[in-house]
Amino acid sequence: MAATIKDKILKTLIDAQKLTKKEVNEAIALQKKKKIGLDKALIEKGHIKEQDLMAILVRELNIPFINLSKYKIDPALQEIVPERIARQYNIIPLSVLDYTLTIALSDPFNIFLLDDLKNITGKEIDVVMSTNAEILKAVNAYYGIKSEMSVNEITKDIQIEDFEIVSDHEQQEGEDGSVDESEKAPIIRMINLIVKEALRRRASDIHIEPEVDGMRVRYRIDGILHDVLNIPKENQNAVVVRIKIMSRLDITTNQIPQDGRFKLKIANKEVDFRVSILPTTFGQKIVMRVLDKSKLAVGLDGLGFEERSLHILKEAIKKPFGMILVTGPTGSGKSTTLYSIISELNTVERNIITVEDPVEYLIEGLTQIQARPEIGLTFAAGLRAMLRQSPDIVLVGEIRDNETADIAIKASLTGQLVFSTLHTNDAAGTLTRLVDMEVEPFLVASSLVLVSAQRLCRKICAKCKEKVDVPQEMRDRLKGKLPEGVTFYRGKGCDACSQTGYLGRMGLTELLEVDDVMRDMLIEGKTSDEIKEYARREKGMVTLWDDGMLKCEQGLTSLEEVLRIATTE
Repeated sequence: MAATIKDKILKTLIDAQKLTKKEVNEAIALQKKKKIGLDKALIEKGHIKEQDLMAILVRELNIPFINLSKYKIDPALQEIVPERIARQYNIIPLSVLDYTLTIALSDPFNIFLLDDLKNITGKEIDVVMSTNAEILKAVNAYYGIKSEMSVNEITKDIQIEDFEIVSDHEQQEGEDGSVDESEKAPIIRMINLIVKEALRRRASDIHIEPEVDGMRVRYRIDGILHDVLNIPKENQNAVVVRIKIMSRLDITTNQIPQDGRFKLKIANKEVDFRVSILPTTFGQKIVMRVLDKSKLAVGLDGLGFEERSLHILKEAIKKPFGMILVTGPTGSGKSTTLYSIISELNTVERNIITVEDPVEYLIEGLTQIQARPEIGLTFAAGLRAMLRQSPDIVLVGEIRDNETADIAIKASLTGQLVFSTLHTNDAAGTLTRLVDMEVEPFLVASSLVLVSAQRLCRKICAKCKEKVDVPQEMRDRLKGKLPEGVTFYRGKGCDACSQTGYLGRMGLTELLEVDDVMRDMLIEGKTSDEIKEYARREKGMVTLWDDGMLKCEQGLTSLEEVLRIATTE
């Protein structure tokens, strides 16, 4: 019967003058040669457009056509139709009712598909139709990337045209011919797919790490790394070269670290990527950081500050001069906070100059300097030079040494508002850290206006949030540190959060507003613990732990997450 339908469809196409008998024969020959569906063969030969073929198939076979992009698929169907089967037959399961499974397919000419699926699933099969591209997109979104696939399998149906490198450069020639290898379509498609999947899963970083027998791909999602994919060892060199070409890096240099960046245009949206390449035992490791400017558009109100803390911060940045520092470990959101502040202050009346290493976000209206220590353009040298440019506001990427700290502090005392970052554990420790860097205590006391210590904690997934009892052992260990009568929550784990129990992140902040008493304490040589105790007792400072407990009380995060990133002291 299926063969008769196939013949009928081909006859209809010929009668409608959409195809000639010669074109049909050419498509059948290509189908046999490449072992692909007849629909793909007809489209690949250019004999008919996919839309025209779909219209005739739907009409002649009386099969409904649906738009998969608007269809929500039940995650439980993955148990009935495994990912391997969906990709092998290019189908997507849509629903199951009693003994009937409904699927979407693009190739009704495949006479064995329905019988195979019936045997595999043990159910009667009902079908609807969609385009090949829509089904592939739905499969990738529904199942994600497979962990073990060859490059050709990964990239078979991904179009190179999905992505556009906005600022690519002329390709460099390598002595070993590796550029040619890196330009093969499967390699380009695979890099595109890795990037596309990272954006879909909200990853902040993509790690591509060489190992003994391959390359491991991991995504950092909500601050935690997750295994995603293994790339065959034979493609390692081509992958590295491809990313170097995209990032304008030297493809002939393999023994020294390199840093670059590139910009991709995806669905009319530009996304920046910062690339770091590091030589390791088994080859060059690549880390690509996703820089999404849209995160800066949320403004200070969208950063997760409590109302009181937000008021203190907004009042501080209104001051005409002084120093404001944001502290915390790598990946704690310091750059996002500083850029959000600068974006709010970025008006035509102000001259804002930054010196950064590297420049993460390119912001219109700012003068941004890339620090290059290898040629003498250090933070200190850049800061010294920019002060001759009559700035109103200065942003120093990081205070790393005594010279930078000294110049920044003196700049803040002579009429500039200075922003920078420092690596300290808490806000009070920043004051004594600057003194340890051999900056005179009276200079630190005179210049500092505000210190914000921050961390990023994961938010509980709203779809699988549930109450949880804190074990008595934990309560005993945290005696006096847990607020009374608070209900704690956790995420059970669901498909929306990939079974992690968390979805998205928010900031925990500790704001230290420096007053005259603290300045006197610093000059007298008081410790950071004494300054912190005064700030809590007299100024009502909310510590990182206090802010974490407040977020727990609001049901936004879990006790385990606060314990992971903040101390109880």
